[in-house]
Amino acid sequence: MTKRRRTPPARLAGQLLLAHPVLRDGNFSRSVVLLSAHDDEGAFGVVINRPLSRTLAEVSPDFALGPLAAVPVYRGGPVEEEKLILAAWRWLAPAGDFELHFGLELDRAAELVAEPGVTVRAFLGYAGWGSGQLENEMRQHTWFVAGPADYNLGAQEGPALWRMILGSLDPELKLLADEPDDPARN
Repeated sequence: MTKRRRTPPARLAGQLLLAHPVLRDGNFSRSVVLLSAHDDEGAFGVVINRPLSRTLAEVSPDFALGPLAAVPVYRGGPVEEEKLILAAWRWLAPAGDFELHFGLELDRAAELVAEPGVTVRAFLGYAGWGSGQLENEMRQHTWFVAGPADYNLGAQEGPALWRMILGSLDPELKLLADEPDDPARN
């Protein structure tokens, strides 16, 4: 089997960050982060595999009767956890390019939720890194990078999505991803 580890691009906006299996930080253990911005100032994204098992209508009565009522809500990260961020994505045929809309206004999110093939999600909070912080973590092998166009991001939820993507990068990572949190339970 061929290893698919890739050299991360200089700019990671639009890419997925996958936490290394040994990362035990409660905010990012077994997480998949979709980065919307990455430059010399830092990086910004949301954790896409921490569903809260709630919809926008359940989070706020403002959404109860509108077109966004059924949009699922996720814990987007440890920063500003009360901040609501709307994002949408889709794969464009025939090339399979990944199109990301991030920080959507309510009207635009309502338009996109009605379009076939578009995934709209709401996130409470976000993940952020200051200048050079993510690059330092990358040098320490804290994160793996994957392109979102290679995966069906709605196929799995929670740690299963992390496990699926990480395992596709390298067979050794698949073994590590399948280890239990508590080695005594192995």
